[in-house]
Amino acid sequence: MLTIKVIALSVMCLTQHSIALTSPPKLELKYFDARGAAETSRLLLTLAGAEYKDTRYTITPGTMAAPAFLAAKESNELDMNLSRAPVLVVDDEVTIGQSRTIERFLARTLGLMGDSEIEASLVDCIAEHCRDVKDAQMKKGFSFFTRDKTDEEKATAREEWFSEDMPTMLGKIDKVIQQTSGATGYAVGKQTSYADAVIFSLLGDGMGADDNTSSLKAAEKCERLMAIVNRISTDERVSKWLQNRPVTKF
Repeated sequence: MLTIKVIALSVMCLTQHSIALTSPPKLELKYFDARGAAETSRLLLTLAGAEYKDTRYTITPGTMAAPAFLAAKESNELDMNLSRAPVLVVDDEVTIGQSRTIERFLARTLGLMGDSEIEASLVDCIAEHCRDVKDAQMKKGFSFFTRDKTDEEKATAREEWFSEDMPTMLGKIDKVIQQTSGATGYAVGKQTSYADAVIFSLLGDGMGADDNTSSLKAAEKCERLMAIVNRISTDERVSKWLQNRPVTKF
């Protein structure tokens, strides 16, 4: 029995020692000088207080051209995302593509996926629910990038989305969080997770002031979602990041 205890203690000490020696990876996030598909990853890095290189491809005003992006594409830097951005470079060796994959990698690496496999699955579940909301909004067809509708048609679609469709979907997610939250202001358990970051990105960090206001109004009856948005927005690191990040159109 004593031998078993000694072995167990040795394994535990070795494990703790190995963890202590493990340094955080060197990270470089490459994307346009915009929020877009990279901003949730930037938020995750901010919440964790992680250091990273924020490489941004400048977009030429009025043309949407990005010479540095084209150069990166031609030099095969973006191959892991099918010649698109964003990509995450880890330790100057491995490049990861796909924005959601990058987010999940960061969430796991930075300890933002809960305390167990069950919690990780719940975090992922809520993140996918939020993705459904974003996908439904895109299908509604009223964004700046929509080209097959008149301004009047887009205005009608926008009103329907924020007054009817989005509140309904958010209400369902709020019910989910009633089962997964362990404390007010947290989507899963009692600690900040990837799910909290995704919820904040969806409701509190839209593409413009109008969208932010409309999204928050759509969520006004969702007490759990609003508590998460309020907690994340008042986090000292997040509030500082929001104040200091580059001002972009989207």
